Amino acid sequence: MTIYFVAGEASADNHGAALMRCLRELDSQLEFVGRGGPQMQAIAGEQFKNWIGEAAVLGLWEVIRKYGYFREQFHNTLREIRENKPDAVVLIDYPGFNLRLARALRQQAPRQKIIYYISPQVWAWDRGRIKRMAQFIDVVLCIFPFEADLYNKAGLRAAFVGHPMIERLQGREIHTERDQNVIGLFPGSRSREVRKIFPVMLETARGLKNYNPKLRFEVAAASKQLAREMTASGGKLDQSQGEKAIQIKVGETAELMQRAWAGIVASGSATLEAAYFRLPFVLVYKVAWPTYVAARLVVSVKYLGMPNLLADKQVVPEFIQHRAKSNALVKAMQRLIENANARQEMISQFNEIIAQLGEMGASEKAARAIIEEIGSTS
Repeated sequence: MTIYFVAGEASADNHGAALMRCLRELDSQLEFVGRGGPQMQAIAGEQFKNWIGEAAVLGLWEVIRKYGYFREQFHNTLREIRENKPDAVVLIDYPGFNLRLARALRQQAPRQKIIYYISPQVWAWDRGRIKRMAQFIDVVLCIFPFEADLYNKAGLRAAFVGHPMIERLQGREIHTERDQNVIGLFPGSRSREVRKIFPVMLETARGLKNYNPKLRFEVAAASKQLAREMTASGGKLDQSQGEKAIQIKVGETAELMQRAWAGIVASGSATLEAAYFRLPFVLVYKVAWPTYVAARLVVSVKYLGMPNLLADKQVVPEFIQHRAKSNALVKAMQRLIENANARQEMISQFNEIIAQLGEMGASEKAARAIIEEIGSTS
């Protein structure tokens, strides 16, 4: 059997690679083609396209700027699927590209099996679209329990398989005590969002350092390239505060989330990771203004952070766009640093939130669902 994958971001590459490994355990003869990131390519082989460096963009304005590139890749993907004739196409997250691809693919090959893994969050901006999705997607494998209920009620077959983050992060747990003087900064994994968010985090770090000179700040960089960009943009505190007061580290996100006393986290998958590791934190997010205005017109949910969405209340303070000011962030962080009751209340809420995500084995459950959907077992 052949499965064609499409993943367009680093987190989807993580989940896609875990899914591939589980699929191979169920059927060692499976062939993987498609496009994703370096982890998926390492499993599938060189014929698998690593395109994440170009594909992982953020927001409407950035997509418009690269419209020609995405148009070309869209048609190339349809052509590759037509030539490979896969037994199934598995689309992982990345809704701006993948939902359009699924619709075009249904027209190109009406009998093609199309499986969506990690549901697009249409429930946040257009629930009416779910009925339309049922016309070109065979089944959705959901990582949040409420999603499966929404999709099934709307006529789109769906199953809750659990969140693959659980198995990935459980393997990265360490036994360590939190350092009361270490604050973690998590500015995101995309260059454009880092350029918007990291300066706000630096300014907040300066304010906190003035308030408590003992504090040290560690930045989780998603790649060496992002680390270089952050360093070039002024990734250190003033000379008078000491150059070593802030350190940029690559590949140590999970370790820092378990060692830091509190954190500032960019909206995205990292917010659930921080909740998993019970790190008290505040959420910050900034994008280009056209992207923000467009999002405000369509998004219908009360919160941006997934921990808050799952709790259906503000567990984590959110500082978005014009509210992402260093003075407000300093006050919120001071509360998490000093107030033991505030810290414990947030951690207690995290316990309930993470419990909703299911147990270990999400990737295996998703793999079994895919094999079953294709209608072949080994």
